[in-house]
Amino acid sequence: MLDIKWIRENADALDAALAKRGAHPLSASLIALDETRRALIQKAQDMQSRRNAASKEIGAAMAQKDNALAEKLKAEVAEIKTQLPAAEDEERKVTAELFDALSRIPNIPLEDVPVGADESDNVEKHKWGTKPAWTHKPLEHYEIGEALGGMDFEGAARISGSRFTILKGQVARLERALGQFMLDTHTQEHGYIEVQPPLLVRDDAMFGTGQLPKFAEDLFRTTDGRWLIPTAEVSLTNLVREEILAQEKLPLRFTALTPCFRSEAGSAGRDTRGMLRQHQFMKCELVSITDAESSIDEHERMTACAEEILKRLGLHYRVVTLCTGDMGFGARKTYDIEVWLPGQDTYREISSCSVCGDFQGRRMNARYRGKDDKNPKFVHTLNGSGTAVGRALIAVLENYLNEDGSVTVPDVLLPYMGGLKKIEKAD
Repeated sequence: MLDIKWIRENADALDAALAKRGAHPLSASLIALDETRRALIQKAQDMQSRRNAASKEIGAAMAQKDNALAEKLKAEVAEIKTQLPAAEDEERKVTAELFDALSRIPNIPLEDVPVGADESDNVEKHKWGTKPAWTHKPLEHYEIGEALGGMDFEGAARISGSRFTILKGQVARLERALGQFMLDTHTQEHGYIEVQPPLLVRDDAMFGTGQLPKFAEDLFRTTDGRWLIPTAEVSLTNLVREEILAQEKLPLRFTALTPCFRSEAGSAGRDTRGMLRQHQFMKCELVSITDAESSIDEHERMTACAEEILKRLGLHYRVVTLCTGDMGFGARKTYDIEVWLPGQDTYREISSCSVCGDFQGRRMNARYRGKDDKNPKFVHTLNGSGTAVGRALIAVLENYLNEDGSVTVPDVLLPYMGGLKKIEKAD
C-alpha cells in the first residue's frame, strides 16, 4: 500500500509508474479525495473548537448575568452538537473511500525493472544446466504418471471436479520426497525457520499481503468467512503484523511446506490437462522480513536459495526478470525461475521471487526500529517459492524419463525414497 503523503509529493512519479504497468493515472483523483478528507477533518475540528469556546463563553455570560447572550450561545452549542456527528460521519466515509482506493493501487516498480506489456517482454537473466539429450521421445507428465499408475485424473474429477489430481504409490512418495528435500535444504543450509502456519486466515491477513480487496475472485472462502491460503506467503508474512521489531533481529527468514488453494478464476482453458495448474497444490514457500537497506540484496539471496534446489535436482532452468506488465500487484521486482519441461518443449515457471519494499509492511502495520531511531519504519518484505512441489514433480518425471517408461530418481532424493532408484509401473 502506498502512502498518500508520498503520492502528494510525487504525483508525477506515481502516474509514470502506473503507466509502466499499463494502468491509467490516478494521482489527481487520489489527491482530490485526500483534499476533501482533509477539509472535512478541518471542518469537524473547527466545529469542536467552536463548541468548546462557546461553552466557556456561556459561563462568562452567566457570570455577568447576560442571560440573552447565554441562551444564544447555548443554542449555538446545541446546533453544533447536532451537526457534528454528521460531519464526522462524512469524514469517516471519505477516509474509508480513500483507504479503499489506495489499497487497490499496485506497487511502484524499481527503476531497473524492464518496461513491457506481458510475459513476452520479460528479460532472461541467466540459464543453468543443459537440456536432456535423448534418443527416445519426450512425454508430458500426465502421460508418464498415468502409465506408471501414479496419477489418477478421472478419479479426482469424480471426487472434486476439474483441476484436481490423485497421486498414488511411488509417484505420491516422490512428491512428498521433493517437499521434504526442499524444506530440509532451506532450514538446515539456508537459514530459514520452519513454520507450520494456519491454512485458514482472516480478512486482515489477506489484506496485509495484498490478496484483498482486489483479488477476492482468485480465492476460496469458507462458510464462516475465513479464506484458504493461496500461498503460505500470507501466513508467514503476517507473522509480524502489528509488531515493532528490533532492527538488529532482522532479517527474519521463514519457510513452510503447505497445501495452497486457488480458484484459477482467470485461467479458463489454460493448462487443463495434467497437474500444472491446480485448485490445490503443495508449495515450499520462502518469506523474508528485512529493513529498508537489506531488501535488494535479500532478493538476490532468496532467488539463489530457490535456484539451489533445481541445481541439486539436476534440472535445467533459466531465470527471467519480469517486466512491469507481468509483475504481481505487490512486487517492486520479480525474478521467475522457469524449469525446462521436455514434454512441453518449453520453460515453465516453478518459482517466483519478489521484493515488495514496505508495501506489505504498511498494510500490516509491521515496523522496525533501529537503536538510534526516534520513530519506527515499516519493514520490507520478500516472498518466493522454494519451490512449487507439484511443478518440481512434473519436471522430474519429464526430465528423468527412461526409454522403457520408468523414471530415475534423482540422487539427492534417494534418502527420502528409502533408497529406491527407479519408479516403474506397479504390477
